[in-house]
Amino acid sequence: MRWDPGEVELCVLDLGVLTQVATAATARRPGQIRFTDLGGVNAPLARQWHRTTSYVSDVVASIPSASAQPLVIGNAARMLAAAALAIFPNTAFTDETAEDRRDASTATLRRTVAFMEENADRDIGAADIASAAAVSQRAVQLAFRRHLGTTPMAYLRRIRLDRAHHDLVRADPGQETVSAIASRWGFANHSRFTARYHASYGVPPRETLRA
Repeated sequence: MRWDPGEVELCVLDLGVLTQVATAATARRPGQIRFTDLGGVNAPLARQWHRTTSYVSDVVASIPSASAQPLVIGNAARMLAAAALAIFPNTAFTDETAEDRRDASTATLRRTVAFMEENADRDIGAADIASAAAVSQRAVQLAFRRHLGTTPMAYLRRIRLDRAHHDLVRADPGQETVSAIASRWGFANHSRFTARYHASYGVPPRETLRA
């Protein structure tokens, strides 16, 4: 919640999404999730929460083409849920276990990468990826950090960036736009998509579309 003179903004989290994210993170379905302290966070965590909610409010919800895309909406909901569980003390979140460290293997990595490649066009998140690999979300995170030096969601964004590039190369510039293609693959912020695309392919996406 943020209080300004004459204005209140509320962030309402879907219990089903919270449970999905917590289940993947802990490798078990939690009981009823309760936040035990919504005010006792330090300044850096408070800033992180503000940045997350502001991103969803100012970027995702304010762009009609983005907010209509299932990938964008699903990612935003899970982003808010994961941030809330990581920032505010609650009854669901626990530390990584010995099983998580054991399961962070190359076999787990292969299963998760294959699942991402096959389902990049669907509204999948960390919970779905972990479920497909039959391990916890933390085991998946450890596997990616240990073997690839990245995170599962960063790897998924890279796959989707490649798919967006594929679409831009083959698109008719008279029928398609960069924003529409970016939103289709879950990139809500046009400027960030452009910067990421330019860093990867050496040209802005509009040049690829016009080529």
